[in-house]
Amino acid sequence: MYQTTYHRPSSVDEAAAAFAKGSDSKYLAGGHTLIPVMKQRLASPSDVIDLGKIKELIGIEPSGDGIVIKAATTHYDVTSSDTVKKAIPALAYLASLIGDPAVRHRGTIGGSLANNDPAADYPAAVLALGATVKTNKRSISADDFFKGLFTTALDDGEIITAVSFPVQAKAGYAKFNHPASRFALTGVFVAKTPGGDVRVAATGASQNGVMRVSAIEAALKANWSAGAIDGVKISADGLMSDIHGTSDYRANLIKVMAQRAVTAAG
Repeated sequence: MYQTTYHRPSSVDEAAAAFAKGSDSKYLAGGHTLIPVMKQRLASPSDVIDLGKIKELIGIEPSGDGIVIKAATTHYDVTSSDTVKKAIPALAYLASLIGDPAVRHRGTIGGSLANNDPAADYPAAVLALGATVKTNKRSISADDFFKGLFTTALDDGEIITAVSFPVQAKAGYAKFNHPASRFALTGVFVAKTPGGDVRVAATGASQNGVMRVSAIEAALKANWSAGAIDGVKISADGLMSDIHGTSDYRANLIKVMAQRAVTAAG
């Protein structure tokens, strides 16, 4: 790796100040993306600012009609949290499917969202649940946060501090995972609000990253059942096609995973 200066700040303000002083700074969360690309010399940040030990970024709290998960909270803590299991069981289940135990004990929700890998699990939950991403500068709705492949609405140096999730009447997640990486070849999160609105998001399928699936949303709003999705046509346009699956295959996976997610949601 190239030479870099490592920082372990104790507060968000201290982290932001360290970032601003570096000529090419990067934040470190769980490290599952940044460290490998540094080892491959694809990135050579002047300063690495580790957010993992900032106490104000760790924890899960009930809040009004939902829950707040702070950004440096690990996947393991989400999947084992009684607060999450009670409020949004599908979210705890999703976290249990991420990577392997080593990944779940190090990876964080904030790091996953900031990276916005097109096959990551959390973006599907955040988008389908209509969550709000909170930073050290503002609050960003899920619909405004994801901007495309590895791209978000975050400004340079902006830090995700927490994610606020509203409780749903029903929610479910189903994932067809890549057997080696355990990323989603296609994963679908479905959610029904107490008012009857429906949001469906798919990850691992689109060339542009996480996406809403309006055709399935309309079908489920009219009839919340796995059978309601049978007649839905999912276009393969814009979907990924690679050695793991064609765009048509992924289009079918969206339907199948959505049906499984609805069944899991009840």
